[in-house]
This record gives sequence, structure tokens and C-alpha cells, in this order.
Amino acid sequence: MAAAYRKISDLPLVIPVFPLDGVLLLPGGQLPLNIFEPRYLNMLDDAMSGERMIGMIQTRPSVGGRGGDQHRPALAPVGCAGRVTSFAETSDGRYLITLTGVCRFRAGEELPARTPYRQVRADFAPYEADLREDVAGTRTATEIDRLMIALRRYLDHRGLAIDWSDAESAPSDALINSLAMALPFDPMEKQALLEAETIFERKATLTALLEIDAAGGDDDEPTSIQ
Repeated sequence: MAAAYRKISDLPLVIPVFPLDGVLLLPGGQLPLNIFEPRYLNMLDDAMSGERMIGMIQTRPSVGGRGGDQHRPALAPVGCAGRVTSFAETSDGRYLITLTGVCRFRAGEELPARTPYRQVRADFAPYEADLREDVAGTRTATEIDRLMIALRRYLDHRGLAIDWSDAESAPSDALINSLAMALPFDPMEKQALLEAETIFERKATLTALLEIDAAGGDDDEPTSIQ
């Protein structure tokens, strides 16, 4: 990673957020983004001149009229901060960037609008373990076999394909996080994967989602993995 964050105090207290439903960033993961809206171009300009940190977050479904308005929907309680590790500008003024996930955060108070994009106070403390590199999950034969069986059934059901040699040789935590980010789960399912406290809980959630989908009907159109 281009910058080392070893403790919570290394992270900024306030971060800009990019609300984007159905998109998941996890610590250590890499997320390519195509930025073209003026407010988010402005956000990238500011980020690149400072911490280069952006919080990816989903919005919260409206319940009983409490979900914000169409232009400023309520934010999900948890997001993931990423650092811009790749940046390019196109001839038509878009930014092509890669965010590398650093640490999840609880979205605290939203700052009064002084910029066209939104900013929140980020509480990283509940997820300090994300900054450590020694928390990888371990593979047991039973767990990984169940995950791989569920994955094969899910992919067959969806008409998708992956490189099985890479999947079978990848470290357990890397495989789980890459599947969680890449597979076309719905926003609520993506949020459940994000909020799983540990890699072991995320593995269980991912396996359950794969099994539920594979056991479902054939209503969904085949999609592709980016």
C-alpha cells in the first residue's frame, strides 16, 4: 500500500464520502472507479491535495419516511475508507481511479454542507483490527469445501465463470473479500458482508448468500463479474 496506517490516530477524523449503492470496498481490496459527476470530480481534487482518503458508503433504505430525500439520502451506518492509489484523467475530463481499502468506519455526524460533496466524522475505533495484517482467516477443509461448492452452484445458476486455478490457490481471506466485492449481490447483502465483524463471519455470510441464491429460482438475468 502507498501509505501505512498502523493505528487509528493515523487516520483522518473527517472524510469525504461517496454514496454508491451496490458497490463494496473492503480493507485491502482494490476498487476501480470512473468519476464524472462535477461534485465528485471536486471531491477527488480535494482528496488528491490532502489525505487521498475517500469513504465508500451505501445509502439507507427509507423506512416510514425516514431515509432522507432523493438528493441527500440517509447514509448506511458503516462504510469503508480507501486511499487513492491510482489516478488518471481522460481527455473528456473524467477521473479513472483505484481505491485501496484501508479501514471500515462508523459514519458519525455529517458536517454542514460547505462542499458540493458530503463529509462525515468517521469512527474507525470499532474496526481497528482492519489495520493489522495478521488477522487473516485460516482455511479448514470443511469450510473451504462448503464455500467452493456453494460458489460453483451460484456461478452455474447465474451463468458466470471465474478462474478456478486462482480461486483455489488464493489465501482464504483474499478469496472471501474478492468474492464479496465482485459478485453481484444486492445492496443489503453487500452491507451485511461489509458489517461482518471478522473474516470468519464474512465467510459464513458469503457462503449462506451463495447457497440461498443457488437454491432460488431462475428469475435473475445472467450477469458478469467485473
